[in-house]
Amino acid sequence: VRIWDGSGKESAWSETAFWEMGLLNASDWKARWIEPEKTVDTAKANPISLVRKAFSLKKPIASARVYVTAHGLYELFLNGKRVGNDQLTPGWTSYNRRLQYQVYDITESLKNVQTAIGAMLADGWYRGELAWSGRRNFYGKKLGLLCQIQVRYQDGSQEVIKTDDSWKTAQNGPVRSSEIYHGETYDARMELGGWAEAGYNDKSWAKVGVANHPLTNLVATAGVPVRKIQELKPVRIFRTPEGTLVADMGQNMVGWVRLKVSGTAGTKITLRHTEVLDKAGNFYTAHLRNAKQRIEYTLKGGGEEIYEPHFTFMGFRYVAIEGFPGEPKPENLTGVVVHSDMPPIGEFECSNPLVNQLQRNIQWGQKGNFVDVPTDCPQRDERLGWTGDAQVFCRTAAFNMDVAAFFTKWMRDVAADQGKNGAVPFVIPD
Repeated sequence: VRIWDGSGKESAWSETAFWEMGLLNASDWKARWIEPEKTVDTAKANPISLVRKAFSLKKPIASARVYVTAHGLYELFLNGKRVGNDQLTPGWTSYNRRLQYQVYDITESLKNVQTAIGAMLADGWYRGELAWSGRRNFYGKKLGLLCQIQVRYQDGSQEVIKTDDSWKTAQNGPVRSSEIYHGETYDARMELGGWAEAGYNDKSWAKVGVANHPLTNLVATAGVPVRKIQELKPVRIFRTPEGTLVADMGQNMVGWVRLKVSGTAGTKITLRHTEVLDKAGNFYTAHLRNAKQRIEYTLKGGGEEIYEPHFTFMGFRYVAIEGFPGEPKPENLTGVVVHSDMPPIGEFECSNPLVNQLQRNIQWGQKGNFVDVPTDCPQRDERLGWTGDAQVFCRTAAFNMDVAAFFTKWMRDVAADQGKNGAVPFVIPD
């Protein structure tokens, strides 16, 4: 590509690039919606669901793509390895009208003849607690997965591997609950080694259900993905006047803590997250209202364990630590900053250090509140994309980062729900 400006001045040629078509019509989807749960208590958080399928490839492949989305949040695995590095997929949209699917090049992951694909499914914004008063199930009551692998063989022939009634499911994995507001409960003793690999014995797993949900609301991803952007180490670990052990990350951030620990099987570590200490210097959580922002991790024992949450995020600077075996060091805790992956494009610096600090605060405020939608706050039981907040901040946001794709995706949901009484990523119905 090259361009000419208004005066006829010609640019150099760009680097070579390519693009490919997605699935543009409902008829392009050969996959069926699968639902792992037979019965579920939707009044509370449930263990995440695991689904899997083993399959064989017939001959050497030339290329392969996977098209995938979910009711709820998903993480996808091929032969035991995570597909992509996006977080909180498929993101938050007005699901009944627009549900994004993601596309990944999995050519290198399908070199083995014997292959398995697996996914973890969690409540997310789809049916988890949203807004206040413990309200749930805004978009639906059952988790689901829609997944289609399109393989092109070296001889030019093609094959489709898809979600259907041949997939199997279980809920006995280590993630006992994982929610946007409340954090995650993880029991490492319940890990199912190799569950997403071809040789895993899934005879005790149940068959999935197949549902006839419409496919007309499926759209290719328009926004930028949420990703792990940077990492912070605690600047100090101390005891509050009340005796609570607290790690100070030195910065209000949004994301989670990566935990590194060794200890006896059955030891439970609890991490609680907050932004501030009270006037006396004690851990303060009243402003969180009903949001727990809590991680509970139970060790499996036998050596060093490294853990990160999966389907949640917290807004915090301070982390209260309970049950840690021994005295935690900074190397045991890493703050993982998570937000929509918008490239920084604007900088500001002046001779006044207070103004410079204000700009840094603004940048961190944008990081913390641009998690797939522009939210009002990243910590309490709200985190909603009120249009008033975004309206005031959008020009500053555009100075700091390339927000074109981010806002384009969100505004399509706003437009789709104009004048309609539905749960959208900025208004929650009464």
